[in-house]
Amino acid sequence: MNKYELTAVISGKATPAKKKSAIEKIKKFVDSFKGKVVEVEEWGKIDLMYKIEGNDSGIFTLFKIELDPLEVKKLSDKLKSEGEILRFLIVKP
Repeated sequence: MNKYELTAVISGKATPAKKKSAIEKIKKFVDSFKGKVVEVEEWGKIDLMYKIEGNDSGIFTLFKIELDPLEVKKLSDKLKSEGEILRFLIVKP
C-alpha cells in the first residue's frame, strides 16, 4: 500500500451535518477499496478564486490515506460521482 494525500473541496453552502456526512462518505469509500485513512485535517471554509457550481467558497479537507495503487483510479471514479464534493485531488506526498 502506498501513501497518498486526498484533498477534497466540499460545498461552502453545506450545513455542518452535510459536511460531516461528506467526510464520512469519503472515509467509507477509502475503506471500501481496502484502504486506510491515517489522518484527517479540516482546513475550514476558504473563498474560491472562481465559482464552482454556484459556490464562491468551499470547505477544504485533507485526508492522509494508504491505498493500493491499483485502487486509486476506482476511488477517483467514485468521488467524481459524489455530488457534495466540488473538487478533489489525490497525490503522492
